[in-house]
Amino acid sequence: MPKKVVVSHLTKNAFKGGGLRGFFEYRDLGIAKATKGRVGAHVIRAEPKLAKAGHTKGSGAHTHALAFQMVYVLKGWVRFEYEGHGAVKLKAGSCVYQPPGIRHREIAHSADIEMIEITLPAAFDTEAAELPSRAGTGATRSRRASAPRRR
Repeated sequence: MPKKVVVSHLTKNAFKGGGLRGFFEYRDLGIAKATKGRVGAHVIRAEPKLAKAGHTKGSGAHTHALAFQMVYVLKGWVRFEYEGHGAVKLKAGSCVYQPPGIRHREIAHSADIEMIEITLPAAFDTEAAELPSRAGTGATRSRRASAPRRR
């Protein structure tokens, strides 16, 4: 049986909302479908209207139930906070491996942020969490479907 090659080209309407974070848009690269959900890959960028209006704040602390997650910044910058590590600013060319289950949050991002995220599996649960320095907020659980999501 021949192996299937998957190619994804940037098109005018490639980015969609509806992912884990409302302030981001996601461009599916076709990897989840090609791997039957074993691997997810997408490009994430700031939602243009919100970015233009000045929304560059991040997310609350949370964890992801997955085996692998990495982010590579293509453009702009993003600042994360990781349990046991503290704040990290990533800029174009930076890459971060986020260990499974690590508590983290996005602090802020530039209006022009674009990053690639690769996850195993493609769909996973995200759960609100507390970072040790941000205790007392309570935790809630949300189920992530196969739609793109972010930190």
